[in-house]
Amino acid sequence: MRKFGARARDGGWVAARAVSRWAARRERLALRGADRGDVPGWVMVTVMTAALVVAIATLATPALQTLFTSAIEQVTGIAGD
Repeated sequence: MRKFGARARDGGWVAARAVSRWAARRERLALRGADRGDVPGWVMVTVMTAALVVAIATLATPALQTLFTSAIEQVTGIAGD
């Protein structure tokens, strides 16, 4: 019998065996209800990230507008007000 890590002369024997074992394990876990997904956790992370983006954008908008206006004034010499 071949070792699992040994090179196979028939090309994909080792890979096919690994995929077969992976599929069997996944099916067993699904039947037990051992789901790897954590949807509520990912939803919370997504919502918190969006809230951080909004908060940072709210705080940074006046400074970015001033920076942009200043840069345009330096390039064109015309005030945008």
